[in-house]
Amino acid sequence: MSPTHMKDPTSFYGKTNAQVLLLATPEFSDIKRLRGHGAGRSEPRVHDFAIKPEFKQIDGKSIRFARGGNSEGATILMLCPLPQSILCFDAIWRHLEADFNLVALDLPGFGRSEGGLEVMSFEAQSAFLEKFVADQALENFHIVGPDVGMAVGLHYVMHREHKATSLLVGDGPGILPTANGSIINKAVDSAFWRALFPIAGAGAFVGGAYQLACLNYVPSHAEVDDYIASYDGGRIGPVCHWFKTYPENLATTDPYLENLELPVQLFWGDKDVFLTTDNAKRLDQRIPRSQLKIFDHCGHFSYQDKADEFAVMVRDWVSGGYQQI
Repeated sequence: MSPTHMKDPTSFYGKTNAQVLLLATPEFSDIKRLRGHGAGRSEPRVHDFAIKPEFKQIDGKSIRFARGGNSEGATILMLCPLPQSILCFDAIWRHLEADFNLVALDLPGFGRSEGGLEVMSFEAQSAFLEKFVADQALENFHIVGPDVGMAVGLHYVMHREHKATSLLVGDGPGILPTANGSIINKAVDSAFWRALFPIAGAGAFVGGAYQLACLNYVPSHAEVDDYIASYDGGRIGPVCHWFKTYPENLATTDPYLENLELPVQLFWGDKDVFLTTDNAKRLDQRIPRSQLKIFDHCGHFSYQDKADEFAVMVRDWVSGGYQQI
């Protein structure tokens, strides 16, 4: 990918459809009022990514991941959120690369990694994660998992012969009953909306999410181009299947929360309208060794919307904070 992508990757069709979806989202008016200038709308700035993705065949699929940083430092494994890719970690990667061994993974079916209906469950994703960990010979690592990455990280340490030292998870699913915003409820409960999202297209899928998920962060055209490419070409349909089976998937993590033995750093944006902070507070109550960080004036994409603060949280935790829980 060129460090400069000056052309707006979101077409007129995508922008129009995003606005239609946002008008049907009651929380949008409050988020719009709270957003800083330009937040959530991509701009044509130069963006030379610190993350350098590569591809490898793992378990019969072309998987995109990245490695970098300081190989002598503690290992941090970042799992991509929806509807983005590992490029969304670029800002925190820059903060951490001098001191930590960094790995980032586009989970199968998300980001630019291949996948289909067969991988759209917490169980299938954590089974793949176990294979990726073995392929990369990872040991004693700390999982950073926002959004769908949270669900995979939780399932992995609950049900696999895992090699993780701790979890940093948030802004995602894992607990029942789940406290959802209206956009998640549409995806989970309505076959009509699950049919509409693919028709609206990847531009609307990504653009609408950014306008709901950021109060501060202004994405670049280059990164948004990557996210749209990640979910273009029929890729949204399988993702919608993931939402259709959401309750069944949550039933594979919720009963095991009290049995988690690892230290867990929970994080959440205080203005997350996808999954509300009620989830965070109840998770903190049920997980034995946890602490909760709620970012002020922050949306669902907390790792970008409060990137500096997020990176400090990760640094402090991995540098020894997890041992105090």
